[in-house]
Amino acid sequence: MSRLQTFILQLLPASWAKAAEAESREWHMRCPACGHERTLWDSGGIRWRASGSRWVLFRCADCGKWRFQKLFRVPKL
Repeated sequence: MSRLQTFILQLLPASWAKAAEAESREWHMRCPACGHERTLWDSGGIRWRASGSRWVLFRCADCGKWRFQKLFRVPKL
């Protein structure tokens, strides 16, 4: 867990922290250069009670390049 995740989750009540983590795991990022995909939570981010897709600047874990990556939600079935 990243420092940002730890800090924010400590401020929230336990039930909200669990909900924030669960929802953050539903958000995925995809590198446009190599196609590598991973969850926002695994990248060290939090996205809770949000909607809509967006582009975020992250370093790709696979190719190592800084790219604007598409952020999209994949809800659990």
